[in-house]
Amino acid sequence: MSYRVPPEPGGMERHVERLTREQIAAGHQVSLAFRHGACVPGGAARIPLRPSAASRVMATVSDRLAFATQAAQALRTVPGGPRGVDLVHLHGDHVEALVLGPACWRTGVPLFVTVHATLSERHRRLARHAFRYAAGFVALGGATAADLMARGVEARRILVMSSGLDLSRMPPPVPASAREPGLIVSVGTLNPMKGHALLITAFHRLSRDRPGLRLVIAGDGPERDRLALLAAAGPGVTLSGALPQEEVYDLVGRAQLFVLASRRLAGKGEGVPTAALEALALGTPVIVSSHATLDPVVTNPMAYRVFASGSAAGLMAAVAKTLDHPSARERMGALGRQAAEALDWPRVARRVEDWYETCLR
Repeated sequence: MSYRVPPEPGGMERHVERLTREQIAAGHQVSLAFRHGACVPGGAARIPLRPSAASRVMATVSDRLAFATQAAQALRTVPGGPRGVDLVHLHGDHVEALVLGPACWRTGVPLFVTVHATLSERHRRLARHAFRYAAGFVALGGATAADLMARGVEARRILVMSSGLDLSRMPPPVPASAREPGLIVSVGTLNPMKGHALLITAFHRLSRDRPGLRLVIAGDGPERDRLALLAAAGPGVTLSGALPQEEVYDLVGRAQLFVLASRRLAGKGEGVPTAALEALALGTPVIVSSHATLDPVVTNPMAYRVFASGSAAGLMAAVAKTLDHPSARERMGALGRQAAEALDWPRVARRVEDWYETCLR
């Protein structure tokens, strides 16, 4: 169950689609309930959601609550009813779990929750109540796991991991000699959490003394107009808009550097950013903020660099240091590719299935 699926953009949406495909390939029967999107992988069934008096009441508070209410009611309509369901896997957080948790508990269906990003600082007491109904959690990243534990979830109920990577669909790494000199790339929705404004500001300062640098940001979102004004303050910045995945791979693969300047907001933060993991797999050196760290999924600290979130000076120093040392870039690229090998989707999906079995023993 997920509020959104592809073609809606986002890492969670892609995660749900790929995990579903892997589970079907492994011989499982998978049914999907979602509010926005249209992607139902071949072999999966879509669970129809119907409005009710209860969901209409919930809609006055939150559409995600209304979705969860309809999804909980739909459990009775799947073949065999709740007794025909082995488990419910929710991709969301305490908002949906607040409704789905008690519903699953009443029907005896185990609930698993994958939390894709750090949690809102609000609603801590509600989250503590909602999460007590889940049999197990998958936390994307160490910061997400810490948030769950701060809300009463025992560490033994949490599997810390990341999304998988479609390594078989990704092109081979581009040799360092064939990469575009001075090309810096970032990929992500144009929203405040991604920190693109900081990246553009730091880039303009850095490029004053480094002519020929170029920054391309791939993605779209509510901050596009504001970021376009910032980009126009100097040369070298391109907002490419959202690109097909193959074009993103080509762009990142040609770059000398991938940067993600995300910051944690009161209501939202990064989990483990898939775009940064894909850059590692493409052999592109990666710099991320301390709020977008790849720890503990990427265990080698030499595989990427981290700067203090919100620090333009720290970001500029990390970029300059990496651009000025070709041998360091090559070493980072090699270590990044090595780290990404463990994140192929079939291996990640197998870990999720093993976690189901561990929690249900």
